Amino acid sequence: MKQEMLINVAQPEECRIAIVEDGVLEELYVERTAQDNYVGNIYKGVVINLEPSIQAAFVDFGVGRNGFLHVSDVEPQYFRQGGFKPEDAVERDDADGSNGPSRGRQRRPGARPRVKPPIQDILRRGDEVLVQVTKEGIGTKGPTLSTYISIPGRYLVLMPALGRVGVSRKIEDESVRIKLRDVMLELNPPKGLGFIVRTAGIDRTKKELSRDLAYLLRLWKVIVRRIKKSAGPTDIYEESDMIIRTIRDIFSNDVDTIFIDEKSAYERAREFLQLVMPRHVNRLQLYEGKEPLFHRYHLDEEIAKIQRRTVPLRQGGSIVIDQTEALVAIDVNSGSFRIDDSAEESAYQINLIAAKEIARQIRLRDLGGVVVNDFIDMRMEKHRRGVERALRDAMKRDRARTKILRTSPFGLVEMTRQRIRPGLKRNVYSDCPACRGSGVVKTPESMAIEVVRYLMLAAQNPAVVKVSVSVTDEVADYLSNKKRRELARLEDEGQMTVQVLGIKGVTPEHLIFECWDKEGREVKFTPY
Repeated sequence: MKQEMLINVAQPEECRIAIVEDGVLEELYVERTAQDNYVGNIYKGVVINLEPSIQAAFVDFGVGRNGFLHVSDVEPQYFRQGGFKPEDAVERDDADGSNGPSRGRQRRPGARPRVKPPIQDILRRGDEVLVQVTKEGIGTKGPTLSTYISIPGRYLVLMPALGRVGVSRKIEDESVRIKLRDVMLELNPPKGLGFIVRTAGIDRTKKELSRDLAYLLRLWKVIVRRIKKSAGPTDIYEESDMIIRTIRDIFSNDVDTIFIDEKSAYERAREFLQLVMPRHVNRLQLYEGKEPLFHRYHLDEEIAKIQRRTVPLRQGGSIVIDQTEALVAIDVNSGSFRIDDSAEESAYQINLIAAKEIARQIRLRDLGGVVVNDFIDMRMEKHRRGVERALRDAMKRDRARTKILRTSPFGLVEMTRQRIRPGLKRNVYSDCPACRGSGVVKTPESMAIEVVRYLMLAAQNPAVVKVSVSVTDEVADYLSNKKRRELARLEDEGQMTVQVLGIKGVTPEHLIFECWDKEGREVKFTPY
């Protein structure tokens, strides 16, 4: 299998990174320079408000929007009597990490779980807190914050609150886990700091892990100095740009080549590779072709497809994706797909194909939250379990956390996917000003009926002697032709003059309704 990473930064306003496997687009990351990205950044913030009803604090961390800090994301270091200073969190001397968080730590048999005190007993207005952005703000919601700091390297993640050495849960082989843990202990990391070995750390040499450890420790010392010197709210540490971040987190031995189509970005990526992965520098190449990089690999056409509501399947059939504020609904249609005139086998096979495509579309569109998959009904229990396994296997390569439930009695497979930032669609598109994002607008007939209702109300006001109605040409034609008698009757009943103006180039629901009295003064009109 040939895997390539394509980085398109030819236009300074946008960075696009694609992972292509045997010519098929498998992963896509898009970031606009005009859109602020705070995820992973560390700030010294100030508590602005406390909400005991939802056990959360709102924190000003210096970006213009307050962040949301839930009590579950407050590190136990903040529970000390007599208040807490952010710099206290970076001066640990506990050899066994006993002051670290209870999250992720195995308790002694029979020990009671630590119960966190209420948020109002931990923090007060004006308190300074060291926070990291874990999720972008979506809609009117501000960014989600956590006091559990984590700084990723290439093979390791520095987690100061952890206070011990650990291994990623995605590494399931126990012998590999033991080996990695032993290597880390041999490197003798500083007491009081925690480190997690990432999946990229598998099969890495002790020297490579040591280099990454040294890099993270140097970075942490810089962060500690900034924490002690700076007063909140202020930024302490900012994540690398998207190119460095993606190479750091995604590049593996499976990637044969990295193509970058811009010289300065290429030099920046080369410098990073020489620092952390010198053996793989030769895989980085500057693309100098005249044909745009994504166009050469036919990716622009593929990217246009993933924005559509209906996704056709190559073998026949399709999936339909509808995204709402609360959840994503995905429906599987069989279309012309048939196998041996067997309805059950046809449903099973198209569901298997759809499961793989659903996982791919969720990754490409960066959909998050609750996802409900409506597969074609199957009677046999083994077929239902087979589709569930296919979906789970296809979702394994997803870097976001997912949880998939078993098929419900209604034939639905519900799942959740970690939402870190708004989906790709929200980054590329804005709501239509005509329909306000609903996807539908009123017909000319509906608008004409609404105008007549307004006129009936205006006719009841004795002060109104003249009414002006501005609508689209189509609505004006409908009123002038099919509603002419009603308009004349309302003019007589209300002793007023009605003027209908048709305007070109406005939205279908455009309506300006103005009323005047006999002195030429405007009469305020509020129908409802």
